[in-house]
Amino acid sequence: MNEHTLSTRLQGVAAHVPSGARLADVGSDHAYLPVALIQRGVIAWAVAGEVAATPFRAAQRTVRERELEGRVQVRLADGLAAVEPHDGITVISLCGMGGETIRDILDIGQARLRGGERLILQPNGGEQPLRQWLMTHDYRIVAEDVLREGRFDYEIIVAERTGPVPYSARELYFGPLQLHARSPAFLAKWQRRLRLKLKTLAHFAERPQADVEARRQDLIREVDWIRGVLDEGGAGQVSH
Repeated sequence: MNEHTLSTRLQGVAAHVPSGARLADVGSDHAYLPVALIQRGVIAWAVAGEVAATPFRAAQRTVRERELEGRVQVRLADGLAAVEPHDGITVISLCGMGGETIRDILDIGQARLRGGERLILQPNGGEQPLRQWLMTHDYRIVAEDVLREGRFDYEIIVAERTGPVPYSARELYFGPLQLHARSPAFLAKWQRRLRLKLKTLAHFAERPQADVEARRQDLIREVDWIRGVLDEGGAGQVSH
């Protein structure tokens, strides 16, 4: 992967960045996303934020080699501390981290959010607690994607602050837009997820322990939810 050939995940993220945006890519790694968007003429300016020294230097090198120092600023900073008020940021992307990590970055950095930014989030798992944070802080999910890269399923969540949004527990679990659209990628992901959860339930049944009973009950509820969604989506049953 480089700034010319983004990964499937970053291509998906790039598709949700509006033309003319001022982007803050937090956890930018090699800064491939902001550099690609600058080179494609999509965005006007960008910040590439990194908390670790090695990827920070890699991002600097990418920007320097493309002679884009005036259009992509690489900053060594923790989370949203990379964003300054004078940047005029309109889009914030956080990609390739756990959903809980993204949630915590947003929570700790709330003072850096003006409220008008579009959030483009690509969590590696932990989508439910991330959606919960978005709902609690008045962000509406305006777009969602499910994609497959290698052996893993990934989600992209796009959110904007619009006021109170009352998502149900099932919507927070599956994604409110995905739950209603039920795309083939979405259904395939949850078929795979159902098989894993059934294996875990079978393991619990073989070795019953009082300290896992609460988790077992949660799994039973999740399995019921997933089966219901797959049945509604026409994906059929997954056997034990």
